[in-house]
Amino acid sequence: MFDSLKKKLQNIRTKFASNIEEVAGPEPAAAEQPLLAEAAEPAPLAAPEPPAPVEETPEERVEPTFFNRLKVLVREREVLLQEKDIEEPLFELEMVLLESDVALPVTDEIIARMRSDLVGRHRKIGASVDDLVASTLRSALCGVLGDGLDLSEYIREHERPVKILFTGVNGTGKTTTVAKVGHYLQKSGFTVVIGAGDTFRAGAIEQIRTHADRLGIKTIQHQAGADPSAVLFDTVQYAKAHGIDVVLADTAGRFHNRANLMSQLEKIRRVMKPDLVVYVDEAVAGNDAVIRADEFNKAVGTDAVVLTKADMDPKGGAAISVAHTVGKPILFLGTGQGYDDIMPFSPRLVVDELLGGEA
Repeated sequence: MFDSLKKKLQNIRTKFASNIEEVAGPEPAAAEQPLLAEAAEPAPLAAPEPPAPVEETPEERVEPTFFNRLKVLVREREVLLQEKDIEEPLFELEMVLLESDVALPVTDEIIARMRSDLVGRHRKIGASVDDLVASTLRSALCGVLGDGLDLSEYIREHERPVKILFTGVNGTGKTTTVAKVGHYLQKSGFTVVIGAGDTFRAGAIEQIRTHADRLGIKTIQHQAGADPSAVLFDTVQYAKAHGIDVVLADTAGRFHNRANLMSQLEKIRRVMKPDLVVYVDEAVAGNDAVIRADEFNKAVGTDAVVLTKADMDPKGGAAISVAHTVGKPILFLGTGQGYDDIMPFSPRLVVDELLGGEA
């Protein structure tokens, strides 16, 4: 996942490390501490008749102690980095992020965090300069990705049923995502009911019902063309009456500039009163996904984001950009076609994936 960005970030790390090593200069040579065994023997006390020397057997000979083998460790170097020392790799990092569909404001934020952390401070340069670069880049990326949202924990901490409304544009895998989230919650021990609120698209009700039947999840539906607000109201009432933990509400795909459909979504929100509004889009859409998520958030509000087709996205720009741009966490990444192919989004784990593990 995000293989292209991962490879480019590794090259950037190498460039940063090379520049910092050049500024720091060569490591001082290790100085060896004199062995205690080589120290001068203290003068023996005067004795009238010194005893005759006794020859030691090999078994009695004393081996050198740990302290006899001590060496002075290489001193840590300290360097004061200036803007000019990292100007070139910062520029290359900026280009890499922009080429990977990271939104410009997010790119600017990452560069600013890197510059602030590195420039004008005394930094100790130990055995691995790459570790310094990786930890700095890790901090910058985690800073723009935020803390994430653990859905299972959220459900446990809120009054049941927890009502989740899914929104998004046409063709981004929203209905399949609803089914995947339902399966994920079932495996986490929660009971689920799905509301077939997409009464607009031909075949949408049958599609969500087919998914739900395969997973053993109850579906509440009306006929095609019915008021989606009424469908989702009935779904919430069913959940309350049967002690269901979570309501998942599917809705018709729509664009933010379609006034009639957006006003319909507003009505759904007023009637259903969702606890979470989740926007669904494709990771492969890159900056388009970021822009659309921001527009949906401004139009009807968004509490979290799901990005589908993350397994097909070598760039990763949308995953890095959406949370910071919208100011809301990414909830899941879709990683395939199966019901299990959905991954809770952990900012730290994603950064570890991009940078190759914990620094």
